[in-house]
Amino acid sequence: MTGTTRSSADLDPRRRRILVRAWRRGIREMDLVIGGFADAEIGTLDKTELDQLELIMAEEDADILKWVTGEAETPEQFRLPLFERMRAYVPDFEPRVDPTEGQAPAS
Repeated sequence: MTGTTRSSADLDPRRRRILVRAWRRGIREMDLVIGGFADAEIGTLDKTELDQLELIMAEEDADILKWVTGEAETPEQFRLPLFERMRAYVPDFEPRVDPTEGQAPAS
């Protein structure tokens, strides 16, 4: 995935800005997490949830990444249902290794 797959044509200006910012984070992992979440949910978030999303997005990407992956405890002010829903968009960042890769074929 290289970026948004959602059209912003039906969004109001605030939602459009948030969607663009969600996909231009600076750390690719955060593009995927926040951008993926925004693609899926930006059209249905209410005003309070938009406020919360902007508040989260104002934080440093490295910190958000630690919170969503569980590497660091999420600060109290971000322990929100919205943040927990965003966590559902965390891809598996650990590379998968094929255990048969590099083995000689059986004869």
